[in-house]
Amino acid sequence: MPELFRTARDLARALISRDLSPVEAVESSLARLEATEPSLRSFVTVLGDQALSDAKRAEAQLRGGKTPGPLFGVPISVKDLIAVGGAALTFGSRSMADNVAPADAVAVERLRRAGAMIIGKTTTSEFGCKAVGDSPLTGSTRNPWDLSKTAGGSSAGAAASVAAGVTAVALGTDGGGSIRIPAAMTGLFGVKAQFGRVPVFPIAANPTLAHVCPIGRDVRDVALLLGVLSGYDARDPHSAPVAAPDYLAACDRDPRTLRIAWSPSFGYAAPESEVCAIAEAAARVFSELGCVVEEVDAPLGPDPAAMWTAEFYAGVAARLAPTLRERRELLDPDVAAMIEQALAMDAEAYGRAVQMRHAFRESTRKFFDDYDLLLSPTLPVAAVDVGINIPARFADRNLVTWVSYTYPFNLTGQPAASIPAGFTDEGLPVGLQLVARAYREDDLFAAAAAFETARPWAHHQPALRSGTRTVEGADAAS
Repeated sequence: MPELFRTARDLARALISRDLSPVEAVESSLARLEATEPSLRSFVTVLGDQALSDAKRAEAQLRGGKTPGPLFGVPISVKDLIAVGGAALTFGSRSMADNVAPADAVAVERLRRAGAMIIGKTTTSEFGCKAVGDSPLTGSTRNPWDLSKTAGGSSAGAAASVAAGVTAVALGTDGGGSIRIPAAMTGLFGVKAQFGRVPVFPIAANPTLAHVCPIGRDVRDVALLLGVLSGYDARDPHSAPVAAPDYLAACDRDPRTLRIAWSPSFGYAAPESEVCAIAEAAARVFSELGCVVEEVDAPLGPDPAAMWTAEFYAGVAARLAPTLRERRELLDPDVAAMIEQALAMDAEAYGRAVQMRHAFRESTRKFFDDYDLLLSPTLPVAAVDVGINIPARFADRNLVTWVSYTYPFNLTGQPAASIPAGFTDEGLPVGLQLVARAYREDDLFAAAAAFETARPWAHHQPALRSGTRTVEGADAAS
């Protein structure tokens, strides 16, 4: 299968030039899906027949002279929190196992217009409520770098399948880190753009925090996909009515003018020493690229975990309260417990948390008056064993806030990404988080692309076995 591990851009060029047909590209992707699915459990719904039908139609349109879109014939997957018309939309929940989306989400409409071939719906933790990749509906999605580990959540299947070569890019979501967490765990590049940059419709369970996001093995592939997804849509009341940057052009920009802050812990996180060392070494690469990099201790002030928890789980609770009352046995017990906690919060406490969010957003904005980018580890750990929701050392935190680094920027809404920083001694990927000022995704892509050139990662390929201590294609210490 020569299409495996090609970039989406290279694949689209081959398809447009007719060196490869859309049917061949989809068949290759589906064959890889079939080969990896028993190990990974990345998909909840496979749309193979529809994808092949769409591919045949695309071939005929190209022969007929239709101008191809930027993702012409490129196979892609969609996380099962996003509607694909006529396909199951389960939200990773047994309570929604029979639900079918009546129409495409805005993001899916845009994928189709760009020519992408949707091969299936990928797994998610229930309603995106966990930082690990499991749900009662689909079981545990495994990490291709070590099958005994989780792929991370909640965009678990998107990350695992891209890392394993099923597709070059995928569509996920991020309400507290759900694209950046699995990107870090599986050695990928995942971006949460400015809140409102990519329209979210139908409405998300947490509409004030949720983003639709791209993930891929290559910075420019993700830039291409984000360009397709971005732009105003009146159906989303939060949709940003401003022009998006040219993300691909930003990848060619000189990053040396960027002012960068590096923070190993945000003043409250407790990263593993090896993870912190790998992330810090990656941050130092920007100094080598000519950027000014300064270490800062507590750039955000106190941990905003409580205000994020109040807002995120209140949104989910509003949707799932009837299920909790009437069919609790269908819910993930840990998610049900968080919903109960959210429902027990009184209006005064919730209102106070919302007000605190505004103050937090303003203090963070002021921090970025002095810096273009803030760097940190994406996660405090490299990996988590399958079956564990919260690592033991973070037992005082909840299903998401144990991650420590990602959720603050859902509260502020500003762009954030995870880039592969390196590998542990056991061959597990570690992520470096990049956070840009509001509406400045161009700075983020300029930095990420320069880093990728200096420290390329896409040639690393996971072995799909348990307990691996080697990285195929390169030394783990790269």
